[in-house]
Amino acid sequence: MHPFYQLSATTLKGRLFDFKELKGKVVLVVNTASLCGLTPQYEGLQALHEKYKGQGLVIIGFPCNQFAGQEPGDAKQIEQGCLVNYGVDFMMMEKVDVNGDTTHPVYKYLKDALPGLFGKRIKWNFSKFLIARDGKPLKRFAPTTKPQKLTHSIVSALNE
Repeated sequence: MHPFYQLSATTLKGRLFDFKELKGKVVLVVNTASLCGLTPQYEGLQALHEKYKGQGLVIIGFPCNQFAGQEPGDAKQIEQGCLVNYGVDFMMMEKVDVNGDTTHPVYKYLKDALPGLFGKRIKWNFSKFLIARDGKPLKRFAPTTKPQKLTHSIVSALNE
């Protein structure tokens, strides 16, 4: 079994989600924040979710407060902000750290598999990781890469 499927995370609603449930899906993992200049990317991510979920795309948001304190809220506030402001209904996990000693295991794994320009560090909110249907990390995208720019990579992964 691919190491990606041995991971798990807790949803915003407090349920443990086992990544084994993602087998055969193309997954986009994104660290998010409600008060970031890039927060409007939620809209683009939601559009990707709506367009490709029927073909096997799963988007997972991981709120993170490590960048200029841009995700200060609790689970309820995060959920409200995502839902009310952006109509987000893709999977959202509980707030995590993506850098440092308390890095969530999902991010530890993804950064090891796909180091970026800054090595094994997430530079900012809305860094994105695309994972193939077999659990293999395919590509890492910069925070400033708009969700619509991922379409080609997502479609390629869905068609494999």
